[in-house]
Amino acid sequence: MDPAMVLPLFGECCWLCQFYSTWLLPGAVLQKKELPGNRGLCFPLVKACVFGNEPKASDEPPLTSRTESAETTPTWQALKLLFCATGLQVSYLTWGVLQERVMTQSYGTTATTPGERFTDSQFLVLMNRVLALMVAGLYCVLCKQPRHGAPMYRYSFASLSNVLSSWCQYEALKFVSFPTQVLAKASKVIPVMLMGKLVSRRSYEHWEYLTAGLISVGVSMFLLSSGPEPRSSPATTLSGLILLAGYIAFDSFTSNWQDALFAYKMSSVQMMFGVNLFSCLFTVGSLLEQGALLEGTRFMGRHSEFAAHALLLSVCSACGQIFIFYTIGQFGAAAFTIIMTLRQAFAILLSCLLYDHTVTVVGGLGVAVVFAALLLRVYARGKKRAKKAVPTESPVQKV
Repeated sequence: MDPAMVLPLFGECCWLCQFYSTWLLPGAVLQKKELPGNRGLCFPLVKACVFGNEPKASDEPPLTSRTESAETTPTWQALKLLFCATGLQVSYLTWGVLQERVMTQSYGTTATTPGERFTDSQFLVLMNRVLALMVAGLYCVLCKQPRHGAPMYRYSFASLSNVLSSWCQYEALKFVSFPTQVLAKASKVIPVMLMGKLVSRRSYEHWEYLTAGLISVGVSMFLLSSGPEPRSSPATTLSGLILLAGYIAFDSFTSNWQDALFAYKMSSVQMMFGVNLFSCLFTVGSLLEQGALLEGTRFMGRHSEFAAHALLLSVCSACGQIFIFYTIGQFGAAAFTIIMTLRQAFAILLSCLLYDHTVTVVGGLGVAVVFAALLLRVYARGKKRAKKAVPTESPVQKV
């Protein structure tokens, strides 16, 4: 559809459009055609939301993309990947500890009253999204960003699939056994790679599928042998398997769709802003429908300690999101999923080291399989780089 057919319907507009076009899209050149009624600021707003902005030759070159990063040295790439993995591990391990503390601690406890607990995790999700949106928006205002070319509505697909994957995950826990949960979470790498072929037409080598399968098997062996079995584990039902399949499908789509959006040459902070904008809208709508938004706000007003804990939790979540979008933008959805899969095993291994828990023989064998798969992945990728670096000899012409 041609923007010229729709945008003339919007004339002079409001201060919100002026704020959006001036501050939230820095570096964007507003393209206005000589059409009747398109002089208002709603013109660039609707154009950016529905059609996006076309790149111009006069724009500054975008930030380094994943395709360009392949030209750097393998050592620098390995250091960046290690930086991303460490940032993700630290951010979400800290986030998990803080979330458990917030959801299990009683607030307002005195000598006469037992206090009360906060049980609405969706309100915490909203706080995390709002702070991440504010951080990303402030960064976009203060620091120059690449020209924003993606239509805004495309971010809603990743936000909606993320909401649906979370819902399927929590609902599936009621209908599947603990081993089934572990196997599903540990084997997400291959579904993410298959979804990448559908969403972004990405192709993978045979050794990439092999190493992904070995990592899934190794992590499953370690988690099933060393992970704590919950006291009450429900039996696996057909509805639970359907919900689990929905969780894997939606989660695989989320990371691959975000990966595909980087084709618009945006920065990871712009991606963070767009996804969290729609996530906030979806979460607010859900809380309003349940009537839980006001209750969560009142609980925060009654307990200042909870407000401080929730703020700290949101800071960890925002830091984790920065690493998520940077990792996907630099290395792709498959590498990000491998890092997050290893996070579960790393958390249990850290617990075993800190609290002197024993690691079984099967668990140790699973760790060995994971490290062998990672080494095989590094070796195959280095061999592939070496083949690309060797110049092809041109045939000698005989005179």
